Amino acid sequence: MKVHVIKLKTIHNYFSSYTNSKSSFMIWLKFIEKADWNSPKDMIDTFGNADILGNGTERIVFNIGGNRYRMICSYYFGNKNIHLYINWIGTHAEYNKICDANLQYTINKY
Repeated sequence: MKVHVIKLKTIHNYFSSYTNSKSSFMIWLKFIEKADWNSPKDMIDTFGNADILGNGTERIVFNIGGNRYRMICSYYFGNKNIHLYINWIGTHAEYNKICDANLQYTINKY
């Protein structure tokens, strides 16, 4: 199934504010455009350094830009598309703070 990113503008807003991240997110988006996923395993096959979050959250963390940035997305496999909802974007250091507070399962900044 093709991937539909919900609130793609969120990514564009992020790299507009953090211009050093733009090329990394553009590479990620190119992979997303070509993705054909039918299960969470397919997401990991495409992005080997991504992590599926537990606790039944249906969330994935993408490591972007050589692990400089992290993006938490919720995912939903529909009939024709997989929908990725952007929940949070930030640096690796900011992600570590979220994990220390155990918020990676519930944060929904966007």
